[in-house]
Amino acid sequence: MKKYLKYSFLIVLIQITACTKDFETINTNPTTPVDVQPDLLLRKVLYDYAEQMSYEGFVAGNLLGQYFTAIDFNLFDRHSLTEPQYGGKPWNFLYENLRDNEILLNKSRANTAFAVYEGPALIYKAYVTMALTDLYGDVPYSEALKGKDGNVTPKYDAQRDIYLNAGGIIDNLDKGIAAINAYKSAIKLQGDIVYSGDLTKWRKLANSLKFKAYLRISAKENVASQLAKIATDGDFIKTATDNANYAFTQSQPNNFRMSTAKTGDYNLFIMSETIDSVLTKFDDLRKTIYFRPTASNANVYKGLLNGPDASKLSITASNYSLTGRIFREDAGKLKANFMTSAEMNFLLAEAAEKGLITGDAKSFYETGIKQSFEYWGLTTPADYLLRIPILYKGAGNNAIEQIITQKWLHNIINGYEGWIEYRRTGFPKLKTIAASLNQNLIPVRMPYPTSEDALNNANFKTASDKTNKNSVNSPVWWDN
Repeated sequence: MKKYLKYSFLIVLIQITACTKDFETINTNPTTPVDVQPDLLLRKVLYDYAEQMSYEGFVAGNLLGQYFTAIDFNLFDRHSLTEPQYGGKPWNFLYENLRDNEILLNKSRANTAFAVYEGPALIYKAYVTMALTDLYGDVPYSEALKGKDGNVTPKYDAQRDIYLNAGGIIDNLDKGIAAINAYKSAIKLQGDIVYSGDLTKWRKLANSLKFKAYLRISAKENVASQLAKIATDGDFIKTATDNANYAFTQSQPNNFRMSTAKTGDYNLFIMSETIDSVLTKFDDLRKTIYFRPTASNANVYKGLLNGPDASKLSITASNYSLTGRIFREDAGKLKANFMTSAEMNFLLAEAAEKGLITGDAKSFYETGIKQSFEYWGLTTPADYLLRIPILYKGAGNNAIEQIITQKWLHNIINGYEGWIEYRRTGFPKLKTIAASLNQNLIPVRMPYPTSEDALNNANFKTASDKTNKNSVNSPVWWDN
């Protein structure tokens, strides 16, 4: 018996050794890709951001920016931001996009055949980083995306450093522009669903983003000379042909997510009383694109004050305006908006009005309005710019409020942009919501997710302490 066991053990040992010797070869699926080509990575990150941030804009950003109101038991609309329902969770997908883009950036530098991707990858990194830090404030950055190197608990960088330090937002935009200017190969950029491989348009986007970034921090830093140089050089988004956007398809798989959502979910989002008051005051045709007349009266548009307590109100959806056909039946006309010429003209108008650049603020403002109407498929009414609330500085109008309000109207569903600009400027004047769970205060930052407390506790605690225990009422650096 012992002899039998001895030989049995030997046979098993030989089998284990044999299996171990070729384990990797035997257990590798020969049809599974082990690497991803850069064109697929670029397509992936651009589409993923466009799809996810447009959805986030619809279900969360537009609640904070008071474009839409949610009529169910939506605690996010009542400003309990740690209890998101449909959206309100951009942290994970923003970092996933930064991670995948970092792979693309590394590939562009490791292989000369992929060098064409370096400029767009740097510009896209700056774009997503800006979205991330403007939502949360200090975030993991310089030590982030280094899990393969063993760092799974990155420190939180100060927002100022993320904007201005080497490797930060401004620096990456400058490096992206330099990479595009230096690129001389005939190899074309593939997988570019925004600009179809046109590097000159990527450069215009980079300069436009630089202008936007400098203006966003202009209350904290002296950036007039930098803004003036960009404005003078003129290499930025000026017309609709330069717009950075992605056109959704009418049907799956590349459609706007809410266009195929369950009717019950889609019908939970209606016109906010805030945007209703602005569009009504302006007698603005964009109302007919953004919203529908009420089901009970085809001649009436009506909004509801944000943050209703659905347990104490009886809300009949037919009495209010649902969101427009552009988000549902006609969603094939909808574009995910990275940055447009209308937004750029509003930025120029603000900078000129504040004396940060030379230029005609009124002209920039009026051009931005016309381009916004065009973007949404409308012709600007002949008398629109002469109407008292619209006329630039007319009848005591506050020029900055006029500019920002028009930018806010234009950027509907552009992620959280309307809310971010409200935090920076105080315009448009948002309303105190109906049943606030935040002491009747409008939040000024997104809270760090609970996963950070669990997975990156020490660094999370430091960042949390700097924001009054992760308070949504603790402003970010450029808003202090």
